Amino acid sequence: MLRVALVCDSELDEHKKEMLESVRKALEKKFSVTVVPFNEDFMRKIKGFDIAFNMATGGGRDSRQVHVPAILDLLSVPYTAAPALAHAICIDKGVTKAVLMSHGISTAGFFVVHPGEKVPEDHGLNYPLIVKPLREGSSKGLRKESVVNDMDSLVKAVEWVHETFNEGALVEEFIEGTEVTVGLLEREDAVEVLPLLEIDFSGLPEGVERFYSDRVKNQGLDVYIKYIAPARLPEDLYKKVEEAARRAFKALGLRDYARMDFRIKDGRYYILDVNSLPLLVPEYSDITKMAKAAGMSYDDLVLSIIESAIRRYGL
Repeated sequence: MLRVALVCDSELDEHKKEMLESVRKALEKKFSVTVVPFNEDFMRKIKGFDIAFNMATGGGRDSRQVHVPAILDLLSVPYTAAPALAHAICIDKGVTKAVLMSHGISTAGFFVVHPGEKVPEDHGLNYPLIVKPLREGSSKGLRKESVVNDMDSLVKAVEWVHETFNEGALVEEFIEGTEVTVGLLEREDAVEVLPLLEIDFSGLPEGVERFYSDRVKNQGLDVYIKYIAPARLPEDLYKKVEEAARRAFKALGLRDYARMDFRIKDGRYYILDVNSLPLLVPEYSDITKMAKAAGMSYDDLVLSIIESAIRRYGL
């Protein structure tokens, strides 16, 4: 029986505690599992395991998600999910979009304003624009005021990101269309795209922004959101989104599983964000909703991820 290290952050919120326990129970159906927090003793404790199931999304500020896979690679311990380089690319939204564009994969027009820089008056993008922290996840820094329609509001939104997060601000064209999230699983001979998940914001109370802002996602307003899988897209467009997601998975060097956010407008798709290590909170995380729509149980999803890594390492 393979010895699996279940690697997690040293500090866990309630969602991550639920995820940890759920993943552990799923893995214990086939493996010997030990929880190994990512802390100062990590390098000593991780030695001797056959494979690590990596769930650590913390570790540092500028390079979150990079440290655990880098250490595991250094110590020759096999592990699930993307390598350090892929995480480093995906944690920076601007770099992610630049890589996608270089591969001919459609994404919204953008530019980045770093602390100490001014917003260019001749930026060339079409309003409305949306301003996001460059390296945050889970909708941090996204609020109603993030969507702007003029230069003054744009400057204020960028300054707020700089002051609040002390990092660059990503400015991109706001795509007012259908939001779709895409889950991918690496199989033996292909990358499988799970049923596309349409996120319908129309049921939110009047005056609330129609996108995954911090308050919509993390302050209880998500109960008004309707999730539809498979997404209600024309067949040809549905297939284009699937193919774009597969191409992005390969271009970014992702492995085992990932999730991507798209917006659809006027028959065209735009990739907005890529999550190289999506959370696996039962019923809450979007990728678990998509797996369920594909007829997979939660345990099936978790075991699929580790079995992909086992095949890759020939264990």
